[in-house]
Amino acid sequence: DILVDGKLCDCDIVVTCKVGDPIPLEVKLTNWSKHSVGPFALTVTPYQDYQNGVHNYELQDAITFVGSNTFYIESVKPTKDSVYFGALLFLYTGDFYLNIKFHEDNCSKELPVSWFCLPSVHIRAMEPV
Repeated sequence: DILVDGKLCDCDIVVTCKVGDPIPLEVKLTNWSKHSVGPFALTVTPYQDYQNGVHNYELQDAITFVGSNTFYIESVKPTKDSVYFGALLFLYTGDFYLNIKFHEDNCSKELPVSWFCLPSVHIRAMEPV
């Protein structure tokens, strides 16, 4: 599950936030396999989708992370949850998306397939009222 500002992100849901306010990001992973998974890293990368097949990942002047955009995970035990917290700070208005990628440290260990099907995260940063 992915939560932005406490709201569960699912298909077709747009989370709105205010420019200049830190927005909490929570990623919850559940290991339904019979063995522990890890170590691995989880990286969150924001981008803009121009709806013409072009994605802009050069957003260092528009979005910043409070802390790191990469979470390092030792292991997730079978049938257990592991939750990771971060925060985003939007500096400009616009529609943004989050790309979440996993990086395994050991190629012989497979991550659960469901982790590669995380929902699309769409965030609309608006001017404060």
